[in-house]
Amino acid sequence: MTTEILKTALEKGLKGVGLSATEAIELTSIPDDQIYVILSISEQVRRRHKGVEVNLCAIVNAKSGLCKEDCAFCSQSVKYSTGINEYPMKPASTLVEAAREAEGYGAREFSIVTSGTKIEKDKDVSILIDTLSAMKGSVGMERCASLGILARETLKKLKDSGLESYHHNLETSRSFFPNICTTHGYDEDVEAVKAAKETGFFVCSGGIFGLGETWKDRIELASTLKELDVDSIPVNFLNPRPGTPLEKSHNLTPFECLKIIALFRLMLPAKDIVVCGGRQVNLRDLQPLIFAAGANGMMVGNYLTTPGRDPKDDLKMLDDLGLIPRGH
Repeated sequence: MTTEILKTALEKGLKGVGLSATEAIELTSIPDDQIYVILSISEQVRRRHKGVEVNLCAIVNAKSGLCKEDCAFCSQSVKYSTGINEYPMKPASTLVEAAREAEGYGAREFSIVTSGTKIEKDKDVSILIDTLSAMKGSVGMERCASLGILARETLKKLKDSGLESYHHNLETSRSFFPNICTTHGYDEDVEAVKAAKETGFFVCSGGIFGLGETWKDRIELASTLKELDVDSIPVNFLNPRPGTPLEKSHNLTPFECLKIIALFRLMLPAKDIVVCGGRQVNLRDLQPLIFAAGANGMMVGNYLTTPGRDPKDDLKMLDDLGLIPRGH
């Protein structure tokens, strides 16, 4: 049976079709001691659709903390005492300088990320517009933002100002979501993704793993993203934050992380799979294997409230693997 599902995964993956939810359940039942057999398949599928290029993205935490949502993993919620640095929207000049710095270490996409349900104040929207306008003239990177559940009018205004990509994670499956967030509904996140797609953005939407979800939940999330036809899937692994409800959750092994990446590559074979938060903590010395598992992108530099790895080390890793940063 294992041989048959691996054969199916390879055949469908190379054709760009991807595994069904039922087939994916069978794939995830393969034991960890056969992880390298799975990676041999996911590597072939990644190379067929993405070659040897790797997308490098970077972010800036433009507005930190004071979020009214109660997402159980998030250190920026006002519901939890986490001691993070809180501040309002940074000025446009600071955001543009952060973009220039990211471009200097090889990132080809730069995302402006803000805490909270959505950006509502005219002052904040004006800062974003000024930032995007300045980036167009001075930074040669794709302009992305993660600003919450925005009105279509605001999305259109930002697109007209130069925003190219929009990021909005679903975080987990519809079934598991009530265990993670109770302050807004799953449909609001789905509609935010649809609105971004319909506005004409390149849309990034994925999730965070290690929350206590099952393989069935992970497959359900992948199926939802497939239905929404998102362009890029950020894969985050929980790095438990002190003060949050999930601060003592350590649910992942390096092999499980690799299997999660492979699952998404083999269910959505032609999409971008970008490994983001928590990779150092959860994958440890197996980080280079994310590409064999099917990733064709990774976040470089710091994350929202935690430090990342030195970008020079990530660039050296790619060079050692014979992979090339996209756009270089």
